[in-house]
Amino acid sequence: MNSSRGRFGGHLAARLRALPRAGAGPVPPALVLVAHGSRDPRALRTVAALAHRVRALRPGLDVRLGHIELNEPLLADTLAELGDRPAVLVPLLLGHGHHVKHDIPTAAAAARARVRVAPPLGPHPLLADTLHDRLAEAGWTDGTDGTDVPDGSRAVVLAAAGSRDPDSAADTDRAARLLAGRLGVPVVPAYASAAAPTVPDAVRALTARGYARVAVAAYFTAPGRFATECAAAAPWIASAPLGAHPAVARLVLHRHDRALAAPALPAAPALTRA
Repeated sequence: MNSSRGRFGGHLAARLRALPRAGAGPVPPALVLVAHGSRDPRALRTVAALAHRVRALRPGLDVRLGHIELNEPLLADTLAELGDRPAVLVPLLLGHGHHVKHDIPTAAAAARARVRVAPPLGPHPLLADTLHDRLAEAGWTDGTDGTDVPDGSRAVVLAAAGSRDPDSAADTDRAARLLAGRLGVPVVPAYASAAAPTVPDAVRALTARGYARVAVAAYFTAPGRFATECAAAAPWIASAPLGAHPAVARLVLHRHDRALAAPALPAAPALTRA
């Protein structure tokens, strides 16, 4: 009985915190960064750092985290804490896969929260810029790579998580094309799971075609098992994940702003997809 009262009191307190103070006017929507979650402790630190950077770019904006699985706070708990307050969910995901199409809208609808769901971060030119910077940190240079190997002998494997959804693969293909245009070298998409080619297969294929320097660009939001495994397959350099790069923070706000500006569309009760 006491535990039931405690749970009720906790939910009531969350609802009360979400209400505007008397005379304060409408409460602006919160921005919820929706991360996948990982057992790697670096992942939570990375998305928390990204949230901090977003707050610094937009002082006064209420920026929160919600995870699909594995890490707290879970998305459902973040939405429950918001209560009836409106929010914009920005998935820290890189394509239109199952999580974006199903898991996130389902969680929002189950919470009966007043939310808009923004598109995933990728693909976008700002991510190509971020990938370029991460490769530069790993040793990539523009024009020549500082060795006796001609620049035309370099190529990149864009290592992504992978999905069985063809829309996700199409998004990764576009991201590879954006990065190829940024670098001026071939970029081949490859995957850690659920899709082909694998990163080792893509590396072997490029090597067989005569590319002497093959880099692996980590197309992951944060560190984790997949990013670590893909980096281990690099025969030359491997970049760090996108992380809390300034361009990623700007892209988060771009997705947030576009979602707020989009007209309301018919959707499930209390849910609007932007």
